[in-house]
Amino acid sequence: MASLPQDERDEFFMLRALQLAEQTVGLASPNPQVGCVLVRDGNILGEGGHLYQNFDHAEIVALKQAAARGHSVEGATAYVTLEPCSHHGRTGPCADALINARVARVVVATSDPNPLVSGRGLQKMQAAGIEILVGVLQQRARDLNDPFAHFIRTRTPLVTLKSALSSDGKLAPSPATRLPNQPYWLTGPEARNEVHRLRHASDAILTGIGTVLADDPLLTDRSGLPRRRPLLRVVLDASLRIPLTSQILRSASADLLIFADTSAPDSKIKSLIDAGAQVEVIPQQNGRLSLPAVLASLGERGVLSLLLEGGCSVNGAFLQQNLVDKVVLFYSQQILGDQAVPFAEGIFSPSEIEQSLHRVTRASLGPDLRVEGYLHDPWA
Repeated sequence: MASLPQDERDEFFMLRALQLAEQTVGLASPNPQVGCVLVRDGNILGEGGHLYQNFDHAEIVALKQAAARGHSVEGATAYVTLEPCSHHGRTGPCADALINARVARVVVATSDPNPLVSGRGLQKMQAAGIEILVGVLQQRARDLNDPFAHFIRTRTPLVTLKSALSSDGKLAPSPATRLPNQPYWLTGPEARNEVHRLRHASDAILTGIGTVLADDPLLTDRSGLPRRRPLLRVVLDASLRIPLTSQILRSASADLLIFADTSAPDSKIKSLIDAGAQVEVIPQQNGRLSLPAVLASLGERGVLSLLLEGGCSVNGAFLQQNLVDKVVLFYSQQILGDQAVPFAEGIFSPSEIEQSLHRVTRASLGPDLRVEGYLHDPWA
């Protein structure tokens, strides 16, 4: 390791810090995912990632591990995926902890996305004589904390629209050709497994009452991976048409939130609450539930990331109001034809959306194609 150039060594150990941060998916929110590695002479003295329920930030986890191993970290280099904090929150400032530990150098992947505190931790450590380097594997570190960056600036969740589509850009066959309460699988098992990975990385998932009535979905995280809090399942149902026999309601356990119009009958609200759902009434905007009010409410609940798995009405409403930040489309090889359900209500087609995306990536998942990109930069 010592024979490698400094920049290659920095990338090598930052990759390890990023791996530690990636291991906290589902376990750090509403805090960011952060990893830290303490290194001297090419040897790792201590390392760790931040788990929300354990309070300690990644830097503190790494410092404690080094101490438990009998290592002094004086003169070491700290590799941290996110700028060490400079303020008191649930814990003390990590910048102070690194200063007190007398590390010689701190390498940071990306600065704090909060414009009110960005750079303060770096300045504090630099003033204490610590050498600072920022920007090593920055984009990968930022991708990991897109939801946190968006939330810290807007107090609303990052919205990712996910859709499984036919090769001609349709959501599902014509309703006239389908049996009620029966999902129609367009994509194969590889793509469906990827959807559960997306659900696992999300704090909440949202659909409309139309999808509930058509497909009777569960909308659960079946990735099998650990998560700190249940995936919050959200349904937009202005008139409260959701059946008491639906799977999503029968499986409710403090993880189902239904948004209704202010005119929804009290008797139906009570029956849904008795069945285990939370019901929140919100005002209408242009004849339908106010989506900004939905996002504001979810932000107040500490939801950093929201995955849309709706039909053409939900897709169209969020797109028309410019509320989608990221898009993930799964294309199958099936062709459904002109009478099939469109991707989004209104003027939007998948090809139009793709033309608006930046930082687009494409990947094959079995027989299917995944197209992913951003409509808004969460770090802008």
